[in-house]
Amino acid sequence: MDIRIGIANTARELSFETSQSPAEIEKLVAEALESEAKFIKLADDKGKVYIVPSASVTYLEIGPAESRRVGFVA
Repeated sequence: MDIRIGIANTARELSFETSQSPAEIEKLVAEALESEAKFIKLADDKGKVYIVPSASVTYLEIGPAESRRVGFVA
């Protein structure tokens, strides 16, 4: 899955791919926001861990991983 997280007062969004299902990601973020946890901890496919302050999350976009195209598009 392709994950994009908008962070307040930041010009760029955090974007990475993970093997977790959309339901798992949504549940992790919802639980962190509802429990007023200070941070949301997510991991990508390469083993990197992202720790985002939950108060700074402006949006979360979850979508299928985009396959890379080879060749020319007509």
